[in-house]
Amino acid sequence: MKHTRRTWVGAALVCLLAPGACANADGQAQRLTVEVITTYPHDPSAFTQGLEIDGDVLYESTGMVGRSGVRSTDRRTGAELARAELPPPYFGEGITLAGDTLWQLTWKEGVAFARDPHSLAEQRQVPYQGEGWGLCHRDGRLVMSDGSATLTFRDPSTFAVTGSVALTSHTDARLNELDCAEDGSVYANDWETDHILRIDPETGRVLSVIDAAGLLTPEQRAGADVLNGIAQIPGTDRFLITGKYWPAAFEVRFVPA
Repeated sequence: MKHTRRTWVGAALVCLLAPGACANADGQAQRLTVEVITTYPHDPSAFTQGLEIDGDVLYESTGMVGRSGVRSTDRRTGAELARAELPPPYFGEGITLAGDTLWQLTWKEGVAFARDPHSLAEQRQVPYQGEGWGLCHRDGRLVMSDGSATLTFRDPSTFAVTGSVALTSHTDARLNELDCAEDGSVYANDWETDHILRIDPETGRVLSVIDAAGLLTPEQRAGADVLNGIAQIPGTDRFLITGKYWPAAFEVRFVPA
């Protein structure tokens, strides 16, 4: 059956409003793809590790030793609001906003940085065990990935571990950048693939697999790295996605494949 644009948008809204609605009747994850709404320029020198949107402010964290940091920009104008760099040997990873704290992970250094969300100034450092990859916040808890198929929950004030959940399928996934969506589900980049997984964080069930391949032209793909970076645009069924060293970011909807 040919899908009309109205059908796609309706299905996407159902997926966002009902946490289990994007799974098929047999329990298998629904297959989705992306509908591009708008394309934006993106810094091709940014090794993107995390995106976060708060109102009109876009936060982006970057990695690589000596080039890691976090920046905030005005989404309406693209003007930079603040920037903070991470000195060597730190390798920056995911970020998330939790109240009046912007948390920033590091890859193998075992340190989380708590920052002021306005100035991005460091407020404190908190140690943790294992690797840091992606991070998001919803309903009073942090959700963190470490490159495995397990999500770890943490206290947003102390960063202490409060629990975890393993995926019940796609157990070979390497969960990277995370977004805690408004419907309670978690969207995760599956590292080194063009797939985004929509996960029920209560059960570990993969509700949807989103194929985001083909966003870059062959010319743009040259020199670009993997898809990484996802943030829901507040109050909408749209997301902003990009990748490491990508020259473009895309405002998209997730629609039936």
